[in-house]
Amino acid sequence: MRSFASDNNSGVHPLVMEALNRANQDHAVGYGDDPWTEEAARKIKEVFTSDCELLFVFNGTGSNAVALQLCTRPYNSIICAETAHIYVDECGSPARMTGCQIRPVATLDGKLTPELILPYLCHFGEQHHSQPGAIYISQCTELGTIYKPDELRALTELAHQYGMYVHMDGARLANACAALNLSFKELTVDCGIDILSFGGTKNGLMLGESVIIFNPELKKEAYFVRKQSAQLASKLRYLSCQFTAYLTDDLWLKNAMHANEMARKLYEGLKGFQGVEFTQAMESNQLFLTMPRPVIDSILKDYFFYFWNEAINEVRFVTSFDTTEEDIEELLQALREAFQ
Repeated sequence: MRSFASDNNSGVHPLVMEALNRANQDHAVGYGDDPWTEEAARKIKEVFTSDCELLFVFNGTGSNAVALQLCTRPYNSIICAETAHIYVDECGSPARMTGCQIRPVATLDGKLTPELILPYLCHFGEQHHSQPGAIYISQCTELGTIYKPDELRALTELAHQYGMYVHMDGARLANACAALNLSFKELTVDCGIDILSFGGTKNGLMLGESVIIFNPELKKEAYFVRKQSAQLASKLRYLSCQFTAYLTDDLWLKNAMHANEMARKLYEGLKGFQGVEFTQAMESNQLFLTMPRPVIDSILKDYFFYFWNEAINEVRFVTSFDTTEEDIEELLQALREAFQ
């Protein structure tokens, strides 16, 4: 099966699989006291900042839940875009795990701005109201758009002015960095991000994420929150070793650049069809577009992809690190036949 539904559907990069096989030798102390986890931690600190704290966890939802627990108390509210993963796709886990009210904000492109957030920054000190505590953003956003550094700094400066924290969900951070030709550090630490969910399963890893804490205020309770959230792996080396491979010789960047380039090729091909309308700017490895329903139904027979808004025939195509030019051409040929 070749899928354009999600970069979660792609396989594991061979170099990551090799790293898993190397970690599968002999015995090792559990819960992260092993050489593979130490090596991965060194790599991550080299890429981001030496004074960050990091926690390897099982998955993205767990990463977000742990990060947001560190940023908030149950009487806080968490501000996010109405399309945010924590609001739409995580079955209420962040709300349950934090006890916080989630405040969704309507956006046109999935990106928050200070102007959109300001109306929600109210009732500070009033015991009857949830207290704004954190801003959650996704990079790339759920609509495939990308925050530029100045946009990120505007958000973090606003949050810090009000005594709040900014949590970045970096499930597709690699794609954003590749698109902007910027490093991980330049899109996180240098922009004032307080805490990051650093993912790789959408870009060649098998499983696992890392919560990377930049703000010293959030470090004290981190290990206890991870354990209580059921996110501490006993055989942690199988999570951590993947990040060493991911960050060696820019594998993350090569994979993300390829995924973005495949999306660009698909975008250029789709533009040639009368009846295709793009609903979001093409900035990463995700495309959002509308097509006639008979065309969608036709290609759904051979391809798996998601409706984004079925009422208006809006669909999402996502490319991956292992999407090939042949995959793109075959999809475009299927569309040519469907449009006849």
